[in-house]
Amino acid sequence: MAIRDAWVEKRKAGMNGHGHNFSQMHFARRGVVTEEMEFVARREKIDPELVRSEIARGRAIIPANIHHLNLEPMGIGVAFRCKINANIGNSATTSKIEDELEKLHRAVHYGSDTVMDLSTGGDIPTIRRAIINASPVPIGTVPIYEAISRVRRPEDLTIELMLEVIEEQAEQGVDYMTIHAGVLREALPLVRNRITGIVSRGGALLAQWMAFHKKENFLYENFEAICKIFQKYDVSFSLGDGLRPGSIADASDAAQFGELNTLGELTRVAWKYDVQVMIEGPGHIPMDQIQMQVDKENEICQEAPFYTLGPLVTDFAPGYDHITSAIGAAMIGWYGASMLCYVTPKEHLGLPNR
Repeated sequence: MAIRDAWVEKRKAGMNGHGHNFSQMHFARRGVVTEEMEFVARREKIDPELVRSEIARGRAIIPANIHHLNLEPMGIGVAFRCKINANIGNSATTSKIEDELEKLHRAVHYGSDTVMDLSTGGDIPTIRRAIINASPVPIGTVPIYEAISRVRRPEDLTIELMLEVIEEQAEQGVDYMTIHAGVLREALPLVRNRITGIVSRGGALLAQWMAFHKKENFLYENFEAICKIFQKYDVSFSLGDGLRPGSIADASDAAQFGELNTLGELTRVAWKYDVQVMIEGPGHIPMDQIQMQVDKENEICQEAPFYTLGPLVTDFAPGYDHITSAIGAAMIGWYGASMLCYVTPKEHLGLPNR
């Protein structure tokens, strides 16, 4: 029997015609301390009521899909210990399920608090199912990676396909998803003069779609439809920074902070549905701008947990980006980021192996 079987069954039985919002935020805002919150409180050695209040106000999340039953719940937020995420996932040309499960094992063994499956090729749903079934830590994904594998060109993406992929992944038990809903059409001219343009894969795909169709980002326009799926399964948003700077020359520019403003707006929409949110952050940032990143995110996104990709404090360090990012990560964690995405020596060079 999985650790969360009885917890989730009890909650489903208690719903009885009271809607279908299973999010931790939904219960926290009703004064309920869930078993997941109690579990997190024991792990963090803090009062369960503090966990509940942080979840209720949106300053912390517990990514815990109701279908990921063997999950050992963990909390992400400034009142808790700073967490580390590890990325795994196959490409269209390399890696098998066994390789990804071995990477998952290594990541968890060495202390990863969450793992993202960023598979971009092969049988993505089968690989993801195996990873979720084997994982005691929350699993995150970027649904647009699977959606793009089902069409011929980025221009062929549709909101119907995206919602289908999101629902399928939620049904499987994905705990949090990167959704690049903050990349708006009005930002596209702002990246033209950048040194490194758009380095986010999701951001680039959506920019290509918007430029081709001359329409607004369909994820932004249909954000509430995604919220309705997320509340049914308790999937947390990891609001993607599709315009994060890819070099320190582009750091803290109008495109980056314009997107952050949109993410603040979307955070408030998600909270209206009692859906949990964390905000993804940069990227390449010079050391003297790191504190500003946290201060701005706290102000604009009302202290939703900040999940940063690095940041890397210099541009040129192939083979040494585990060090350039460790410098930025130590600083941004000190200033109040809630989760740090690890960077390996393989960053900018290739796919890391086990």
